[in-house]
Amino acid sequence: MDATLHLEIVTPDRTVASKPVSYVGVPGVEGEFGILPNHVPLLSALGIGDLYFRCEEKNNEPWHVFVSGGFVEVSGNRVTVLAEAAELAETIDIARANAAKERAEARLAAQGENIDLDRARLALHRAVSRISIAGLV
Repeated sequence: MDATLHLEIVTPDRTVASKPVSYVGVPGVEGEFGILPNHVPLLSALGIGDLYFRCEEKNNEPWHVFVSGGFVEVSGNRVTVLAEAAELAETIDIARANAAKERAEARLAAQGENIDLDRARLALHRAVSRISIAGLV
């Protein structure tokens, strides 16, 4: 029985991670779920939040990745994450995330006619998630 999975996290413009891992925690649209080696085949939509994984490279300490939108596929012992956006916690620009949070909060507070409230709520959720995940490292 194989004790590892191969994880690929890919966005439209780059590969964020490609590693052998022992566990992956995924923020699905219906809630978080975990993937271990020899998992049944699966295809799920990604939510917004913390995708984390464990591997030998960091003595099984978790790596945290902000993801937003996309899909995760499990097939064999491969986990492929196709995300609209993904950032390793270490690379998150906290100042930029704070600015995005402030802009979203201002839009929500204004609630004017030309404000897309759903879009503003999602922007706020993404910014708060980025800030929170950056604080995990």
